[in-house]
Amino acid sequence: MRRPSNRPQGTGSAILWDLLTFERLMTGQVVHLIYWAGLALIALGVFGALGAAVGVAIRDPFPWGLLLAIPVLVGGLIAMGALLLLWRSFCEFYVAIFKISEDLSVLRQDMEQERGRLGKQP
Repeated sequence: MRRPSNRPQGTGSAILWDLLTFERLMTGQVVHLIYWAGLALIALGVFGALGAAVGVAIRDPFPWGLLLAIPVLVGGLIAMGALLLLWRSFCEFYVAIFKISEDLSVLRQDMEQERGRLGKQP
């Protein structure tokens, strides 16, 4: 990638420069944080399904409560598994889109260099 000649040196100023100039995309790190935050929310949903199953089991008398709690638990875990897959695919989609954007930027720069080199030849 092309770097401007007036880019500041040092780690702190380089990070600030990247944030202000969009020379380097930060979306990979941001998507990673969002992914883990979504996993935490899905884990809360799993604990909610487990709590609902225990609540159903405690609420009713022994044979019926236990028989109702098992499908509630299994259904909750299946729903959370589906949410995990959807969340992962959603985050990977965004990462792929931004990787394509970076690749197109590099291809554009290569094409401009090639045009400049062809234009200078006699």
